[in-house]
Amino acid sequence: MASTSVSRIVPASPEKVWSLIGGFDALPDWLPYIPESVAVEGGRVRRLKNPEGEVIIERLVDFNETERHYSYAILQAPFPVNGYVSTIRVHTVPGRDDVAEVQWSGRFNPKGATEQEVVDLFTGIYADGLDALNQTLSA
Repeated sequence: MASTSVSRIVPASPEKVWSLIGGFDALPDWLPYIPESVAVEGGRVRRLKNPEGEVIIERLVDFNETERHYSYAILQAPFPVNGYVSTIRVHTVPGRDDVAEVQWSGRFNPKGATEQEVVDLFTGIYADGLDALNQTLSA
C-alpha cells in the first residue's frame, strides 16, 4: 500500500478553516479541481465532478467535529488506484490562534500504474488543493 501526506500552514484560525473545509460536501467552496459536489445517502456519500466532467464518488468513513478531521474512501474515480482512503485534518499551531495547519493524507494501492506515479499524482492533488485553500483564505 502506498501513501502520501501534504501539510500547509494557512492564514486563518483552526475554527475558521474547519468551518470552510469541514463539511463533507464543501469541496467546491475551496477546491477548483472540484467545481461540483452533490451529497447523497444523507450526506454520507458525495458525487463529485472535475472540470473535465469526470465523476468521482466518495464515501465518508470517519468524521470528528471536535478534533476537526474526516476520512473518506473513493468508490469510483478515474484514478489508477484501489483501496483509497484519505484524511483531511485541521491542527492548531501552538501559540498561534491566527493560523492553522491543514494536513491532507492518503493511502492507496496502485492499479495499472507504478507506486511512484500514484504517490506523485496524489501528492500533487493535495499540494494544489492546499495552495487553493490558502488562496481562498487569503482573499
